[in-house]
Amino acid sequence: MLFANTTHAFRIALFITIGVVFVSCGGSEQKTAEVKAEKTKPYVRVSPDFNADSAFYFVDKQVAFGPRVTNTEAHKKCGDWMVSELKKYTDQVVEQKARVKKFDGQQLDIRNIIGVINPKATRRILLCAHWDSRPYADEDQIDRDRPILGANDGASGVGVLMQVAAVLKSKPVDVGVDIVFFDAEDLGKSQFEDSYCLGSQYWSKNLHVPGYKAEFGILLDMVGASGATFAWEEQSVMYAQDVLRLVWDKAHKLGYGNYFIYLQKGGITDDHVYVNEHAKIPTIDIIHYDQRTRSGFPEHWHTHRDNINAIDRQTLKAVGQTLLEVLYTL
Repeated sequence: MLFANTTHAFRIALFITIGVVFVSCGGSEQKTAEVKAEKTKPYVRVSPDFNADSAFYFVDKQVAFGPRVTNTEAHKKCGDWMVSELKKYTDQVVEQKARVKKFDGQQLDIRNIIGVINPKATRRILLCAHWDSRPYADEDQIDRDRPILGANDGASGVGVLMQVAAVLKSKPVDVGVDIVFFDAEDLGKSQFEDSYCLGSQYWSKNLHVPGYKAEFGILLDMVGASGATFAWEEQSVMYAQDVLRLVWDKAHKLGYGNYFIYLQKGGITDDHVYVNEHAKIPTIDIIHYDQRTRSGFPEHWHTHRDNINAIDRQTLKAVGQTLLEVLYTL
């Protein structure tokens, strides 16, 4: 994924029971409104427990295959394992295979992997993540031409959604849930237009079910690192602000406000962009944002430090439990 150019950004800061601060788009005017504190009952969680140890196992298992670069043997073996796991937890698994072209002309045999839960339900929710890893460590100082393990950037989103599927298997929900693992997300380079997100571009134009519709979608990308913060990404605000509010509200009620922060940042070209533009499904991106770095991503992004040591069970828990709470309260 990469940041898209943006001409404006604004911040939203929330002070619980004290006040709300709004900063204008230009950033030059600030207004504060006092909010009267109200006594509220503690929020009682509705969803089953999200097992972070199990989610960590799913992440670690992917990393153990090595870099999952499209067209490699490790990629194939990991994909086979993912299919076998999804079959345990979902009603149907669809493997969407296609041949697409990389920015340098290389032919790629991509494989989008889709787990369908409660296929007869007309009300459907889309959950997605990419499962490939980057073939170069272009943000590193060493071995820049070697592929990375992608524990956070790739494996973490898959790990969380695998565990979500396991929970839904043990305690079903009324809605239908479609879990889509997109291939070939991280092969791109910023100077080549639409060179990222090849799997989601293909899926969005060639839906696994003709006429497929979902009420909304949630994309996970880099959701496993220690101390992660997730801000409101600009494309998500433009296409699906109501979904952002729903998810962030649940996260704060569950006590995960230190992860899900009320801050808007610039737009990112990630899988959700193509889902919104082509499939017309209002979809948000939950993605790690780090204000301290030049890239806006965590320091291990696109480096060899993106290994299993970057993964924190508490972050997996915060994201996974929030997703479950959304699903079980629809």
